[in-house]
Amino acid sequence: MLSGQNIRLEPLTDEHLEGLFKAIATPKVFEFGFGGGLSALPESLEAFSEWNDKYHQSSNNNYAVVHTGADELVVGCTTLGDFDSRREATHIGWTAYDPRVWGSVVNPEAKLLLLTEAFDAGFGRVKIQTDVLNERSRAAILGIGAKFEGVIRREQPRADGTWRDSAVYSVIIDEWPQVREHLRERVSNAPKVALSTRD
Repeated sequence: MLSGQNIRLEPLTDEHLEGLFKAIATPKVFEFGFGGGLSALPESLEAFSEWNDKYHQSSNNNYAVVHTGADELVVGCTTLGDFDSRREATHIGWTAYDPRVWGSVVNPEAKLLLLTEAFDAGFGRVKIQTDVLNERSRAAILGIGAKFEGVIRREQPRADGTWRDSAVYSVIIDEWPQVREHLRERVSNAPKVALSTRD
């Protein structure tokens, strides 16, 4: 479990699925490639459970659910994974948030917690990537201080049979002190979250 001032990350279990379904199973979240794209959007909790079993299946990943601190609501999911100790490399991804917390403290604090965990564990490079079409996500990744590395073409299939090009970013250990201070400032100044009920 990782705890910040405003959010908490804990291992994703079946007990979280209903809350996660309410938070992220919307066209806004899936339309630009998350989870396989809009064609993969589950329309029921049962379908979401099946989707989750396929999407979060690697044993080389630490899947986490994101809670807000004050009201304990599930507001998203994220992962630190693809661990490669020989190359000192890992990957933050599989990330989605309730649209109501976009632009808030949630993403910068989650990235601060996960990057701290990665670099404290001895990793030297953390990759973050997204569908090249997802301009909002790409801006958010740049906003945390990651550097753009390029585009991997035809990198993975979407649920509709098309292929995704992935925009790849990273933070390396040499940049971490500056990125860490930037994220701490972002967390201090970003809008807080106060969600107590679901629509």
